Amino acid sequence: MADLSDPNIDEAYQDVRSDKSDTNWLLLDYISDRSDKLQVTQTGTGGLAELREVLDDTKASYAYARVTYSNDKESTREKFILVVTILLPCPNCKIMRKAKISVQAADVKKVLRVYSIEVAAEVKDDLKEDPIVVKLRKVCRIISLARTYNSHDFLKFVVAINQAGGASYDGV
Repeated sequence: MADLSDPNIDEAYQDVRSDKSDTNWLLLDYISDRSDKLQVTQTGTGGLAELREVLDDTKASYAYARVTYSNDKESTREKFILVVTILLPCPNCKIMRKAKISVQAADVKKVLRVYSIEVAAEVKDDLKEDPIVVKLRKVCRIISLARTYNSHDFLKFVVAINQAGGASYDGV
């Protein structure tokens, strides 16, 4: 089990989610190679571009980010993404860390619980904004369509959301 007991994690999570804060991402890293305890190592205001630059290819990490995009000239949307990253080739990542990260992601999702899509980043380019916004638009569109149908049909839309790259229905 991942240890997310550090109160700074929830504080940073709430800060990223807050409309009153410019902070739009946080990065969680394990405190050591052998530990399952996570800590906030960085937060930032520079969006996915800044987050991409601070990722370390010697560590397995988790990130949470607010992505702002527009569908037209008059409106903007803010959605949240969860990032699970082991940048390849990750020469210093132990085999057990690589194996544990996917299992421990479930623990991270209990704390960083509201997001529209999950991004598995193996290279820094997996965090380019344009492809992520395309996925967010697909998920939002599917959920919007689902709201017009009954609950039986909603299950079909949940499958479609997962196929489009969505991971967590958050009432988008």
